[in-house]
Amino acid sequence: MREGPRGSILHPVKLAHIADPHLGARQYHRQTPNGINQREADIAQAFRAAVDGVIAARPDVVVVAGDLFHSVRPTNAAIVFAFLQLQRLREALPDAPVALVAGNHDTPRSTETGSILRLFAELGVEVAAEEPRRLVFPRLDLSLLAVPHPALVAAERPVLRPEGGEGRQVLVLHGEIEGVLPYDRSAVDYGGAVVAPAELHADEWTYIALGHYHVQHQVAPRAWYAGALEYVSPNVWGELADEQAHGLEGKGWLLVDLDSGAVERRPVPPARAVLDLEPIRAEGLLAAEVDRLIGARVAGVADGVRDRIVRLRVYDVPRHVARELDHAAIRALKAEALHFHLDVRRPETERVVGVGSPGRRQTLPELLADYLARRPLPADVDREGFVRKGVELLDAVERDVGGG
Repeated sequence: MREGPRGSILHPVKLAHIADPHLGARQYHRQTPNGINQREADIAQAFRAAVDGVIAARPDVVVVAGDLFHSVRPTNAAIVFAFLQLQRLREALPDAPVALVAGNHDTPRSTETGSILRLFAELGVEVAAEEPRRLVFPRLDLSLLAVPHPALVAAERPVLRPEGGEGRQVLVLHGEIEGVLPYDRSAVDYGGAVVAPAELHADEWTYIALGHYHVQHQVAPRAWYAGALEYVSPNVWGELADEQAHGLEGKGWLLVDLDSGAVERRPVPPARAVLDLEPIRAEGLLAAEVDRLIGARVAGVADGVRDRIVRLRVYDVPRHVARELDHAAIRALKAEALHFHLDVRRPETERVVGVGSPGRRQTLPELLADYLARRPLPADVDREGFVRKGVELLDAVERDVGGG
């Protein structure tokens, strides 16, 4: 490799863009033989696979755009796992700088609490936990501005513009770019700092590496959300639908050529499928007919539902029909899948609650999710789990009332 002026390298510089690993996140109730929540293990496996892919690609610089952890107080197991994976990355790519910014999930509400992310500075990882950091790597002719979540919610925001004479200017930021996220907020991570597109000054940067939105998405010609490495949003099926609307299949990270601007999607193999089966319209049907349609939907799944995450919506089911469904068969499906959500919905006129006119009326679970998402919580409470549990409890009450 030949060196250019000031020791800079002459070959095209590649950047690996990872975002939102959410290590330590737990979903559902299945455990591994070692007693670890199965989804927590899946999420760890996805991060390990991403690190494997980055090492194989051998980029010149690596950025992790926030939410390394799902909680400000991750478990010891999650901390050790993250340390070992980042150590493996540093040892395999000793010449590649690694920069990590704090996201909203791994940011304590009180600055006195301190950030666990600082631990990874011991590995040589460049960490921006509270204040923005401008990092310069002369060998790469690269200046990198790392902006964590706390800097975006501070009374005075940093100016998001390049500085210095480096030929390559990169912004790493964890936030919600206004107007980008989907209308269905239940499929989106809560708590992000909203950033107006004009604040980015996107045309001045070589590349903008974004975190927070869990679906891979291009914001501007050289500005991208890498998306999460696993399905960790409050509504995994909404996230799945959002991906399908963008023509995406599965999760991954991005390999970026900073000189040409080419962005290459690098997939991460899924631990298990997330399936949203074709809904059933049950208006006027008897319970036995609904049972038959449920069985047909499940039978039509290639390789079955075993160990998968599955939702099946059944619309227009009156209470008396819901009571008469084959609940033994439904329990068997729930035992077979990692998670089987049979979403039985009563006729719309019985289910919705008016919240203004004109426009669509929100269902009671939607109202509850919106309320819990905004409710002040202690710093150590997992908001996503809090919202999910509240909606699950409401659904359980409605099933009990309806006999379903």
